[in-house]
Amino acid sequence: MSTIAPQRALKPALTGLFLSVFLAMLDAQVVATALPRIAAEFGGTGAYAWVTTAYLLAGSATAPLYGKLGDVFGRKRVLLGALALFLLGSLACGLAPSAALLITGRVLQGAGSGGLFVSVGASLGEMFSPREGAKYFGWFSICFAVASLAGPVVGGLLTGLAGWRSIFLVNLPLGLVALACLKTLDLSTRHREAPFDFVGVFLLGTAITGFTLLTPWSVALGAASAVAFVFVERRAEAPVLPLRLFRDRTFSVSVLLSVLAGFAFLGSVNYIAVLLQADAGPAEGGLRLVPMTLAVAAASLVTSKVIARTGHYRWAPRLSMALGLLAVLGLLTLHGLPAILGCLVVFGVAAGLNLQVLAMATQNTAPAADRGAVAAGVNLARALGSALGPVALDFAYQAGTHSVFLALLPVLALALVTAFALPHVPLSR
Repeated sequence: MSTIAPQRALKPALTGLFLSVFLAMLDAQVVATALPRIAAEFGGTGAYAWVTTAYLLAGSATAPLYGKLGDVFGRKRVLLGALALFLLGSLACGLAPSAALLITGRVLQGAGSGGLFVSVGASLGEMFSPREGAKYFGWFSICFAVASLAGPVVGGLLTGLAGWRSIFLVNLPLGLVALACLKTLDLSTRHREAPFDFVGVFLLGTAITGFTLLTPWSVALGAASAVAFVFVERRAEAPVLPLRLFRDRTFSVSVLLSVLAGFAFLGSVNYIAVLLQADAGPAEGGLRLVPMTLAVAAASLVTSKVIARTGHYRWAPRLSMALGLLAVLGLLTLHGLPAILGCLVVFGVAAGLNLQVLAMATQNTAPAADRGAVAAGVNLARALGSALGPVALDFAYQAGTHSVFLALLPVLALALVTAFALPHVPLSR
């Protein structure tokens, strides 16, 4: 049964949660089609690529921090703070007079988005039992998927109609609605006295940044920071990401699967958009994404209903990776727009099958005191994969879109093998 006291407060609370996720994910993709206008206004500066990278890095680096803060101080406080930070960053971006201040605003936005993803997932874990919460995680997946795929289309339309600043300023009225709805959220407030793991937060953020930038120096720094992080966390009294969580095979396998799924399904979105715009403009190319978007939403919804009824979820990531492989093979061998769109529909179904299944699986086996840390770990893994994807695939893209899909084959094959290692732990009631 939900821990929200008045039943009538459930709908506005869920509206606030899902709207927060939608805004956070939308802003990860919405700038793609606005970047040329931004670069033109600020003199074609080469730093404009950081408008996207800064958001992803800040969100990835702060996710574990929010998980720990929510476990200590209560989920609602942290969620409201993250949303307020996201809106402050949106306002800063919309009013930015220079590229440097725009990037600063994107860092603030990204830092807020990391808290939204983690806190919403952990809040659902507190509000419902794993079995009951399966259907709500399905709606979480739909918001996440639709926002990620619709981002470039929405960004192009808003930029054309009202200028690039509107893609950030539109967050303000929608975000205020989300804040008002979240006021009805009634979760337990707690305060646990514990020393904060500032060193662990710094080392983890440095490791994530180093691995995401993917340059020789940054990778070396990331590796050194990762080793130091493990050493520090083993001795920390209140670690930001407890290493004991990895003793649970459900958690460790889900983290690896989240990285691979983020890389394959989210990291390839921009290249799919390029493929669909090869013989059409941005508007028509965006419309061609609609069938895949609908497939993601439909697969997420159906999967959540089946899991809620049966309590079994292992089949979903296995089928997801198998269909992903099939779709990519089709994109490599078939020709013509109808065949390509058909393969992308299958690809969308594959993406929708696993978006929040792994979050449900880890919440099911995690102790109540670790829900925030578990949610942060899975979200961090997915964010890291989705940030690594565009950077790693860019080397393949230089040889053509065909090479991008070729590079996805070993990633999806490894993900399929990993999916069969996920333990069978039925969702509890």
